[in-house]
Amino acid sequence: QVQLVESGGGLVQAGDSLRLSCAASGRTFRRYAMGWFRQAPGKEREFVAGITWSGDRTYYADSVKGRFTISRDNAKNTVYLQMNSLKPEDTAGYYCAAGPLVTTPGGGYTDWGQGTQVTVYS
Repeated sequence: QVQLVESGGGLVQAGDSLRLSCAASGRTFRRYAMGWFRQAPGKEREFVAGITWSGDRTYYADSVKGRFTISRDNAKNTVYLQMNSLKPEDTAGYYCAAGPLVTTPGGGYTDWGQGTQVTVYS
């Protein structure tokens, strides 16, 4: 099991950037694939990005490809989501998750953070 704490959310204007961080506790962090998900009010949770335990492969939703970048620093037990060219439709609560593999359904992850809010205004 790993505990996850997200940070870095905020209120920004369209076109701005934000970097989200997800800090994990426990020495087993490097064994986990990590994912970022988001959920807007009234909408289903959706996959945003994922990264393998080694960081050698990354995966993105089509809606964020080319704008968002996921990365991880296993020495710091942290995964990041760099979000550029933000749009109002990116407004949502953002959650990081840990699991054995990168999967787009959230059910493949075993541990979740509490989330951080991102609000983008035009």
